[in-house]
Amino acid sequence: MKRVRVIISGRVQGVGFRYFVQEKAFYFGIKGYVKNLPGENVEIDAEGDEKQLDAFLAACRKGPLHACVDGFIIQKIPVYGYTRFRIRHCSDF
Repeated sequence: MKRVRVIISGRVQGVGFRYFVQEKAFYFGIKGYVKNLPGENVEIDAEGDEKQLDAFLAACRKGPLHACVDGFIIQKIPVYGYTRFRIRHCSDF
């Protein structure tokens, strides 16, 4: 089990990026969340099997059709034990 926090920059808000990430998380069996950050970035907090997580991150690096990913910063963090994947809103804690 591995967990990462990813900050993605570029044209990633207003193009369906969070829904794309959620779909890929379901496909690869990843748990955690995705949310828009103030400004123009998106944050992903994801955990899962290392091989599945790597495949998930590769898909997220490409993004949906109208996205343009310019930056993709990955930070390994301690496993949390998420039970699902969801889209969070800035007001969620």
